[in-house]
Amino acid sequence: MCPRLAGAMRLGPRPATLGLLLLCAAAAGAGEAEELHYPQGEHRADYDREALLGGQEEVDEYVKLTPEEQHKRLKSVIKKIDLDSDGFLTESELSSWIQMSFKHYAMQEAKQQFVEYDKNSDGSVSWDEYNIQMYDRVIDFDENTALDDAEEESFRQDKKRFEKANQDSGPGLNLEEFIAFEHPEEVDYMTEFVIQEALEEHDKNGDGFVSLEEFLGDYRRDPTANEDPEWILVEKDRFLNDYDKDADGRLDPQELLSWVVPNNQGIAQEEALHLIDEMDLNSDRKLSEAEILENQDLFLTSEATDYGRQLHDEYFYHDEL
Repeated sequence: MCPRLAGAMRLGPRPATLGLLLLCAAAAGAGEAEELHYPQGEHRADYDREALLGGQEEVDEYVKLTPEEQHKRLKSVIKKIDLDSDGFLTESELSSWIQMSFKHYAMQEAKQQFVEYDKNSDGSVSWDEYNIQMYDRVIDFDENTALDDAEEESFRQDKKRFEKANQDSGPGLNLEEFIAFEHPEEVDYMTEFVIQEALEEHDKNGDGFVSLEEFLGDYRRDPTANEDPEWILVEKDRFLNDYDKDADGRLDPQELLSWVVPNNQGIAQEEALHLIDEMDLNSDRKLSEAEILENQDLFLTSEATDYGRQLHDEYFYHDEL
């Protein structure tokens, strides 16, 4: 097992585990990917485009646009990012736009999932329909009985989250409730549940906080090793410098929330700074339309345009929106 994945499985929330699963998968296929990306040492630009746009279908759609249409749509996107209409994109404007893009596509994905999960098309997703979509069968279990399969055991928490999202106590989740179930971090009434869920999993001594030891889970240092493995050092650094804001050696409920909920703000700010660092030709720490068009490929392979997808989504480029 990938060491970092092993750590994630002990350390915390499933979003982190998923990310590390992807890292391990990427590492396993790195040699093959490198050969595809640089055959005979020559850089293959279409590999970048396909990877960033998400697949051949998206690539086919992208190349159908004329250069003039690409240019027009990109200028429309730039204009929308420029909130104060001063002709420049600042770090704050880029960061806000990227965060909005993250949320938009998360909501769109949830809406698509809702249709897939709603097997009888009655406008709601029942618990049985969710079971069938996830496992091709309905999982029955007693609330006090541990399930043999660890993945199915996590299903118990899914049901608690499902019930919390179901505000009207109907037989299933409507679209708004389903979005709250899939993305509790985006819905205020789910915040308390997200915190409580994390405490139940990690607060082993029941004091209402998560200590560094609890944060690291069941990790125990190898007595024969001179130091902790790298992934543990990384996790300790995250605990001390990213999450434990008051430096008291433990995470209170609000600090815990910053761990278990993806920090899109930080990701967006990092990408905004990266774009300015790479594209700011006159060192004024903001981007003009001319600077962006001068380096169009970089902007189109950025989270600022969701890797070019915004050029195909009227929500982002349409002048009337």
